[in-house]
Amino acid sequence: MMQWVKKIHKWVSLLIGLQVFIWVLSGLIFNVIDHNKARGNTYRQAISAKQNIIAEKDLLPVESILAAYPDTIELTQTTLLSKPYYLLTKEQALYQHFANSYQLVNAISGELTIVDKQLATDIAKASYNGPGDITSTTLLTGNIADFTKQKNPSWQVNFSDKLQTRVYVEQGSGRLVGHSNSDKRFANFFFMLHFMDYGDEGSFNNIQIIVFAFITLWLTLSGLVWTIYLLRLGKYHKKHI
Repeated sequence: MMQWVKKIHKWVSLLIGLQVFIWVLSGLIFNVIDHNKARGNTYRQAISAKQNIIAEKDLLPVESILAAYPDTIELTQTTLLSKPYYLLTKEQALYQHFANSYQLVNAISGELTIVDKQLATDIAKASYNGPGDITSTTLLTGNIADFTKQKNPSWQVNFSDKLQTRVYVEQGSGRLVGHSNSDKRFANFFFMLHFMDYGDEGSFNNIQIIVFAFITLWLTLSGLVWTIYLLRLGKYHKKHI
């Protein structure tokens, strides 16, 4: 029995040591990389709004919108490319990047607006100040590698610059999810290693961390058992000076 404890203890020590090395290496990388570049915002700019003065009286009353969409949980006023909208929340999660359900209504005409390919492309272009041109626009409904926390369908707009910039626009709300480029993807790789996020969950509170914690606990306990075993065999001797 003790022989098996020794063998498993040694192999588990190798596994723990490898992950500790990864933590040290990734931590070193975080300290030397340019944090501004690592955020992927090299070519990002604030979306400028045209100075179109829209009086409050020109907007449809909130009451009429709520009457037309009675299943609305929350209504907020927002602006997309200088146009006013009412953002209707149908299903609300704890955070905006969790699975939510939205509808956009033009605050002047009352028309239901869909964030289609053209609108998403225009939003992405307005947020971009780089030298590249748009090469493609694709709707992603599954996992987004650049933004693993984002759980809502989003448009990916690709630009032809040297950093391979990608801009993401949420389909339901028109929200700019963010910019990503090769610098951010490089940093994301080491974040994945550092937080053991091998399942791309976008969180350090994952099953890998939990299992690793139990393995580390087992390593500690087996080391203690091994030490007691050696003590009972008289393998430790006090040296006399």
